[in-house]
Amino acid sequence: MTESLPLNLPIDLTVNGERISATVPARQHLIDFLRETLSLTGSHIGCEHGVCGACSIRVNGAVVRGCLTLAVQCDGASVDTIEGLSDSGAIADLQSAFHERNALQCGFCTPGMLATGYDIVRRLPDADEARIRRELSGNICRCTGYHAIVDAIETVAAKRGAGA
Repeated sequence: MTESLPLNLPIDLTVNGERISATVPARQHLIDFLRETLSLTGSHIGCEHGVCGACSIRVNGAVVRGCLTLAVQCDGASVDTIEGLSDSGAIADLQSAFHERNALQCGFCTPGMLATGYDIVRRLPDADEARIRRELSGNICRCTGYHAIVDAIETVAAKRGAGA
């Protein structure tokens, strides 16, 4: 006889700086927990296969796909959503650069692009266009052709690297 897993499990995590305790279905994806339970709907659900990047969020400082990460995997973790990154001011310069360069059109990919862009400018302040394109390769945009997005990220990386 096999022992079955519990249907619901308790988790404790920090979301956008706020401590959260909840009981979640064992197989609930993090993006669904954030959107449905916490009403943090800024990150989008796109392909649900980890390909498009629309659900990109930060867990313990690393960008992950919320549609591939289970909520229970984040027990004890620190999660930053697009709302948290925006409200904290961490991506204010990226948001401005995206606006100035028209790097957001329909806006569906924008939260994932901003989360990934933030990761790029933090880790790779000297990244050139080719490197930024490689880093963004897991994020799909059907509107902009990527040039404006890459330009916005490259500009912010250069400014941050110069201490501006």
